[in-house]
Amino acid sequence: MADGSVGGFAHDRFAGAREAFAANLATGADLGASFCATLEGETIVDLWGGWADEARTRPWEADTIVNVYSTTKTMTALTALLLADRGELDFDAPVARYWPEFAAAGKERVKVSHLMSHAAGLSGWKEPITVEDVYDWEKVTSLLAAQAPYWEPGTRSGYHALTQGFLVGEVVRRITGKSLGTVFRQEIAEPLGADFHIGLPASEDGRVADLIPPPPGGAIGDGEQSPLVANMSRNPGIDPRETRTRAWRAAEIPAAGGHGNARSVAEIHVLLANGGVAKGKRLLSEAGCRKALELQIEGTDLILGGPARFGLGFGLPGATVPLPNPNSIFWGGYGGSLIIIDMDARTTIGYAMNKMAGTTTGDMRAMGMAMAVWGALAT
Repeated sequence: MADGSVGGFAHDRFAGAREAFAANLATGADLGASFCATLEGETIVDLWGGWADEARTRPWEADTIVNVYSTTKTMTALTALLLADRGELDFDAPVARYWPEFAAAGKERVKVSHLMSHAAGLSGWKEPITVEDVYDWEKVTSLLAAQAPYWEPGTRSGYHALTQGFLVGEVVRRITGKSLGTVFRQEIAEPLGADFHIGLPASEDGRVADLIPPPPGGAIGDGEQSPLVANMSRNPGIDPRETRTRAWRAAEIPAAGGHGNARSVAEIHVLLANGGVAKGKRLLSEAGCRKALELQIEGTDLILGGPARFGLGFGLPGATVPLPNPNSIFWGGYGGSLIIIDMDARTTIGYAMNKMAGTTTGDMRAMGMAMAVWGALAT
């Protein structure tokens, strides 16, 4: 692997995915990346290759991990779905049932489902905050509890890029008495032997690929923006180089700070694709998995600026993101990482990389490989 070539495997039927993956590396569309797909709980494609750093001194290895930004939100949603499936969390309940302070400033009727679907009106902080504040759980959650919504909750979605994880995470903490990263680790990652972390131990730093910021003009916060979008993207500003710091990696940032690779992302979400079972273990009921498909809100998103359809914690397919099968959910991360969960085909497709594109919700590099997988399934 010293030359940054492709490692791993793809079952013969899915050779097209391997070819697309290799082409991304060969053309320079990717510097270092991983891609994984599962079918009925079995891993059918698991590829990695390229370089973990811009100087090309560290090959991307089988166990290389990377910050996947908003793909982390799917792990946070899965944790909430697990608690709901056990009867500990009611998505229709007001947030204040679990977090009484949240009722301040007219938010007493905001539901947990509004947090899950970016419809709570809390897309950013009204108080000026710094990146260091993002590492202070108590501070950022208290500020959100105290502030009034930017719009009437439940009427529109407005992507809660950084705030969603703190909001859902605090509900989880109030119910369980544990941080979201701890519940995720103990209840999902460890039982499945999955290499995904919300709050990364220092012992794992040597395996982390460096994120390479998108080209100038393509980053979050660049260009003319509405006041609402500017608030989300510039308070605090988002600098991918911050993800190389120990402070960022150690902090639990459940909307943007997760570290993993395509394998861990795809294999964890086998739970949702496979009716609640992964690695031979049942963690959720089939009905608990299908809760994610329930449409909460649709329309032009106030932050993303285009049509969006949200279920409980995931995007749902529509005109802007057409997927082959209706019972599918997805989300992606700033720069290009992506997870697609197809409950009809019982398939998951995951992608994680270090060369960032100026996209907040996945990009065409992953979709090319995904199309190769679906094409093979259809034949």
